[in-house]
Amino acid sequence: MLLALLPQLSHAAEGVEIRRAVVEATEDGYRLSATYGFELSHEMEDALQYGKTLYFYTEIEFTRPRWYWFDEKAITARQTVSLSYNVLTRQYNVAVSGSVHQSFSSLEDALFLIRRPNRWLVAARGALKVGETYNVKLSMGLDPNYVPKPLKVNALNNNEWRMVSDKKSFQYRAE
Repeated sequence: MLLALLPQLSHAAEGVEIRRAVVEATEDGYRLSATYGFELSHEMEDALQYGKTLYFYTEIEFTRPRWYWFDEKAITARQTVSLSYNVLTRQYNVAVSGSVHQSFSSLEDALFLIRRPNRWLVAARGALKVGETYNVKLSMGLDPNYVPKPLKVNALNNNEWRMVSDKKSFQYRAE
């Protein structure tokens, strides 16, 4: 009987998979191009249908190692994306913190934008020293700070509401 429960437990605790993450130097600054893999739990989909908004975050941190002191934090950035459902228009709405707001007729189309976001400008052009190598840490998940209060108690005790990626670490040589 315990073996029958194991696939369900592992499925519920999967979280977010960071499938691809690349930092690009552009004229504006440094942009993150990433791809995430995740599925919403049944409870999250129900919360959306009842008018609750889900908030996802992406955090990125650039640090430069120093032999004489702690690592230097060059850039720390956070982006929030909200996903909501409008019952009257039967549209899913995705809003990326202050820049993009789009409506979709299906949940899959809305999740596609969250899973494959536009290239996010994480820092201005002069924020990194050209030629230096930086350690980059990236994470993405459901933001627990924005879980609606009636659901928060359930969310803290239920694996269905825990959706976070492992921190993906890689190096980037500033251009």
